[in-house]
Amino acid sequence: MPVVALAQKEPRLGYVYPAGGCVGTTFRVTVGGQYFIGATNVLFSGTGIRAAIIEQDQQLTPKEQQDAKERLSLIQKKRKAGEQLTARERDEAEEIKKKLDAFARRRANPALGEFVTLRVSVSSNAPPGNREVRLATHTGLSNPRVFCIGRLPEVSKDDWKDVPKNKFTMDPKIDPKPPEVTIKLPVTINGQVPPGCVDSYRFAARAGQNIVVVVRARELIPYLADAVPGWLQTTATLYDSSEQEQSSFEEHRGTLDPVLCYRISRDGNYVLAVRDSLYRGREDFIYRITVGELPFVTGIFPLGGKTDTKTTFQVTGWNLPLSALTIDFSGRNPGLYPVPFVTPGRFSNPVPVAVCDLPEYLENEPVDVPDKARRIQLPVVINGRIDKPGDLDVYRFEAKAGDQVVAEVLARRLESPLDSILTITDSKGTELASNDDHEDKASGLNTHHADSYLSVLIPTNGDYSVQIGDAQHNGGQTYGYRLRISAPQPDFELRVVPSTVSVRGGTSVPLTVYALRQDGFAGEIALALKNAPKGFSLSSARVPPKEDRVKLTLNAGPSQRMDPVSLYIEGRATIEGRTVTRDAVPADDMMQAFAYRHLVPAQNLEVAVVGRFKTWDSAKILTPMPVKLPVGGTARVQLSMPTGRMIGKIEFKLVEAPDGVTIKSSSPSGMEIVLQADATKVKQGQKGNLIVEATGEKVAQDEKVPSPAKIRRVPLGAFPAITFEIAPSGKNQQL
Repeated sequence: MPVVALAQKEPRLGYVYPAGGCVGTTFRVTVGGQYFIGATNVLFSGTGIRAAIIEQDQQLTPKEQQDAKERLSLIQKKRKAGEQLTARERDEAEEIKKKLDAFARRRANPALGEFVTLRVSVSSNAPPGNREVRLATHTGLSNPRVFCIGRLPEVSKDDWKDVPKNKFTMDPKIDPKPPEVTIKLPVTINGQVPPGCVDSYRFAARAGQNIVVVVRARELIPYLADAVPGWLQTTATLYDSSEQEQSSFEEHRGTLDPVLCYRISRDGNYVLAVRDSLYRGREDFIYRITVGELPFVTGIFPLGGKTDTKTTFQVTGWNLPLSALTIDFSGRNPGLYPVPFVTPGRFSNPVPVAVCDLPEYLENEPVDVPDKARRIQLPVVINGRIDKPGDLDVYRFEAKAGDQVVAEVLARRLESPLDSILTITDSKGTELASNDDHEDKASGLNTHHADSYLSVLIPTNGDYSVQIGDAQHNGGQTYGYRLRISAPQPDFELRVVPSTVSVRGGTSVPLTVYALRQDGFAGEIALALKNAPKGFSLSSARVPPKEDRVKLTLNAGPSQRMDPVSLYIEGRATIEGRTVTRDAVPADDMMQAFAYRHLVPAQNLEVAVVGRFKTWDSAKILTPMPVKLPVGGTARVQLSMPTGRMIGKIEFKLVEAPDGVTIKSSSPSGMEIVLQADATKVKQGQKGNLIVEATGEKVAQDEKVPSPAKIRRVPLGAFPAITFEIAPSGKNQQL
């Protein structure tokens, strides 16, 4: 009997334009994406922002589209016949054109085919910086996008969705030479890159001014799954009044967004030209550019400091009122922090710094000759830099046979341009290990993991050396690094995906928690909600030993909530006899240009309870857990699920199950499933969680005998997570 699966479509936010605004202003914002029907609200993280939905595109069905085309044709025929159109008919024709335009746009690019217009007000005391914006509909809450709050006056180009379209191809009628926009510095510019075009902005400047241009594009939308290389690759070029190029830049220290600093040589008008380096363009190729005589930090040294101490940083950059700044790290836990190097009334770009609790050493003289290598005492964090192209820094330490020594570089993760390469040698110069790039999944915005990592088992007592250089043989004052040399420091970080969850009251929804293990830590991690509202809980909340991720379920109470709630998950583990607790950072698993994936951190884990599915309120797993699943055998799992008005069979599927674990069969009534373990793919002792989702056949309430045409397959949601363990082969588990 043919059935159709019907799934609720949660809103998907493609872009927000403009992607920010100035404090103390009110402005219109377009939200573009998919599945926006029934938009009810918009949510911003932080304080000081109010927003209201003022307009929403109405979707047309294919039949409504055909009816609209016929009605428009009648009006046009009347005009061509010389008849006078009424004002109502003219307005109707324009409205139909807009609806047909939106219909065609959705067919051409459904992911960016729907729009909601907002009125956003930012209070005068709203803290500046990046926020998150999400759109709420009756089906759930959207993914987040970055929304920036600034202090400079803003200008915005017209929204691209309003550009007239070619009536045959429905492509936008893009002016190949868009007119220049005159701006007054300082200013923040908002724009969308049209395909094959260059946006130009004209401004007046005086001789002696240090003009800084900071582009934000990839920062707003880090990854685009269908646009090689995976983001808007912006190029910024500055021209003088005679159209002579003065400066051009495509990338700033690995951030992939350009920063241009230029000292004005003479009074006059200058033009800033902005484009995609590949001349691509579409609605979600958005940017924000700050231009003016603004403070901008290009480098600091050292790149971090020790917990509970004060560290003095050398600061380099443009339009800075200082060359050094002391920061107190009292009360800071080890980690990476964005620090704005500011003085009263002057706001610079935030710069990441590292805080560690190990002893620190500051390199202050050449250490590039092995015979004169600086002797160090482990453990230590060395603050150094590759001062010139081809430079190598060498450090010597003493170790004993059987010692495990870890050497790790923090540089690119701190926005240093250094592409480090590490080598460990013995006293005779024999190489024990070498590493160029080491992937850090915690650094989700990094596309070139250029920092190095080594872990070496020392073979004999004696002296050993660590050598660090740049893999591209580059160097300079900004090529700083922090080099940790120590025994292993087992630890972990956590990421919980996705950062936005929509769930019906009384049901469960899957989450994935990634364990980013450090320095060989392999223990179990217990997970729990922290200070959660009543009704929320986690099922099978633990990361098994040695596993780097686990799927679990978030269970929502039966009550519907009007507003989303922020939830917090923490992990707890025992490491070398001490209890270690780490917060799980919300994140989204983003695809880069069809292939690569990244865990991009978010500010909040937001959960919307969008309704109550009464036939699913008491779904349970009755089989004691963990379920023992024999190698090459089967295990029966008994379920409890009221079916209500559901008829026909219920089908089950495993979501991202471990390789080799499948559902062999299930009872038609939905009371039992039989799990099977492929002996060639599973290992004895393997542990984890299984997520089972169910769908069921349903017919109209007035149908006593269902006809095939009226049967629908309705998603019922997920059961609470099932904890399993692969047991020795033998007798199958029975209830």
